[in-house]
Amino acid sequence: MTGSGKSMRQRMLDGELYIADEEIERDYLRAQDLTRCINALSASDGETKRKLLTELLGALGEDTEIRTPIQFDYGSQTFFGARGFVNFGFVCLDVARVTIGNDVQIATNVQLLTAWHPVDPERRRDKWEAASPITIGDNVWLGGGVIVCPGVTIGENTVVGAGAVVVKDLPANVVAVGNPARVIREI
Repeated sequence: MTGSGKSMRQRMLDGELYIADEEIERDYLRAQDLTRCINALSASDGETKRKLLTELLGALGEDTEIRTPIQFDYGSQTFFGARGFVNFGFVCLDVARVTIGNDVQIATNVQLLTAWHPVDPERRRDKWEAASPITIGDNVWLGGGVIVCPGVTIGENTVVGAGAVVVKDLPANVVAVGNPARVIREI
């Protein structure tokens, strides 16, 4: 417990600065064990993969397909809508909540990164960290190698071009490209 009366896990879930403790480490190790099992499955073992993904994730919508390999920090903080597709190489640092809408297409090697660290060198050295949630709207397409940074919301129907780094919110119904991602046209 800290001076605020909150556990480090609760501070983490509330998006406050925290230092990982035994409870957080236990949750992390659980996710790593499940992820390792999922990644080791044969591509033809879809039923077992779906069962393990359902155990790992906060939610896995109907008919959402996730190809391996994948990597999550906790899994339980990630919520997938229905009819989505995630290609291989997906990385989700879900220290904060990650909400992915319905009909979302995620290409290869996409990273959703909720975690961040203080700029102050002493706090970093002392292992303080935090996270901000990511929200991906319905019918979004994230191209290959897209990186979505902490605290970002991407509006519905938006397309993010390959290799883009999304550091701020993107509105609905646009195409965005580049580093940092910028809107180049409306849909």
